[in-house]
Amino acid sequence: MARLTLRPHNHFFSSSSPPIHAHKQPFLSVYTIFPHHHHHHNPLIKSRVKCSASGTERVRESKKLPPKDPIEDPKPQLPIPEVLSTETGFEQNWPPWKNIPQRYKLIGATSLAFVICNMDKVNLSIAIIPMSHQFGWSSSVVGLVQSSFFWGYALSQLPGGWLSKIFGGRKVLEIGVFTWSFATALVPLLAGFMPGLIFSRILVGIGEGVSPSAATDLIARKIPVKERSRAVGFVFGGLSLGSVMGLLLAPPIIETFNWESVFYLFGLLGVGWFVGFQFLNEEEVSYKGNEISTSHKSENATKEELGSSLKEIPWKSFFQSSAVWAMIYTHFCGSWGHYTCLSWLPTYFSEALNLNLTEAAWVSILPPLASIVVTSLASQFADYLITNGVETTTVRKICQTIAFVSPAICMTLSSVDIGLPPWEIVGILTAGLALSSFALSGLYCTHQDISPEYASILLGITNTVGAVPGIVGVALTGFLLDSTHSWTMSLFVPSIFFYLTGTVVWLAFASSEPQTFTKEDS
Repeated sequence: MARLTLRPHNHFFSSSSPPIHAHKQPFLSVYTIFPHHHHHHNPLIKSRVKCSASGTERVRESKKLPPKDPIEDPKPQLPIPEVLSTETGFEQNWPPWKNIPQRYKLIGATSLAFVICNMDKVNLSIAIIPMSHQFGWSSSVVGLVQSSFFWGYALSQLPGGWLSKIFGGRKVLEIGVFTWSFATALVPLLAGFMPGLIFSRILVGIGEGVSPSAATDLIARKIPVKERSRAVGFVFGGLSLGSVMGLLLAPPIIETFNWESVFYLFGLLGVGWFVGFQFLNEEEVSYKGNEISTSHKSENATKEELGSSLKEIPWKSFFQSSAVWAMIYTHFCGSWGHYTCLSWLPTYFSEALNLNLTEAAWVSILPPLASIVVTSLASQFADYLITNGVETTTVRKICQTIAFVSPAICMTLSSVDIGLPPWEIVGILTAGLALSSFALSGLYCTHQDISPEYASILLGITNTVGAVPGIVGVALTGFLLDSTHSWTMSLFVPSIFFYLTGTVVWLAFASSEPQTFTKEDS
């Protein structure tokens, strides 16, 4: 490694003058390089490029030190690791995400986890078609298999919220991703044994069930209210992208290899995310020295609270709030329409339009693909209104009303026999389900609005109730389909009912005003 060295060579330098150190002159950002083996007639100047802020600070610090004895230290010395770490601006700015604020890195990683989350959720809705043919399952059995995911999803909501509050959303998210990815890879091994298959899907549901509360905890702790709609939209918008990716990739994988391979590959993606997230954590520790002490302090504090934390949660105070009850029922209503359509739309399109596996999947991609666009517009719209002085409660009510009324109208048009061709029905359903993504700037922001401290617990409560339609609604749709042979009665009419009643309850009782939930000692 080259260092700046000046040797006395002519009358400008006397033998008694001290060598020139970095602290004797202003910091030079770029020196000219004269290799001594080509220019013997010039003073020997060896140099290197140094342009980092840390290098400048070392120069400033060195100004405070007395001049060193030229005999003892003829050349300025720098620790080798410092020289390596400040070699050029390229090293300082690589990798590209190195200087991105910590909260944005966490939000980005969480959104990616949600992409994988829905890929592993929707893969069964495609694979179930060849699986049902192979094993001879009826629609009722198919509904049972698909609904088993939501059993685990419902069971893990409150534990996920509690664990996120205690250990932080980051740690809970890590464990959740690994759990559901491992369980996804188990599905092909257990598919021929119904109890084992149901158990593996329950395990997938448990892993994915803790993720919303973990993400809500991260957002409530890290994101200011004026950025919250965009953060929620970006993270939970990963679900829509995951649906698109899953529906896009699953059919060609199944048709090229077999239905088993889609579970192995998607499970591997989650494990890869888990490994990469560990590496990201290590990188953060190595570069962000100040955050090491902060994270340790927080972790130690939460461990001390672990024993009594459940008792300290003001459960009674939660259920005395009409705003919380509005959130609970609204979440239930939104989940009914979302989960039943997510599970049954590929089969509906396949049977109603007589499409093959790939074509049905392509059509099923349209609603979540459109949702990605709507989510971005809705979050910008909501944050714009809040920034310009509109009350937060009003903004949340507007967004949630759009999210419920739009799919209700579109499902009504699709279910009424007015002679619409099948592809127009696809377009109408796509528009309605896409506009339901306004809920990410409505209901899903309200948990953080009313109580950042208990946001993960509140989402755990509402998501527990919100998972019930996944259990009851998905299975009931299959049962009604076997009984009535009508997609209108089995899929659309129940969803329309809950969308409309949910809108009424939300407008009447919802609030985003910060609330103080206190523990009342009996």
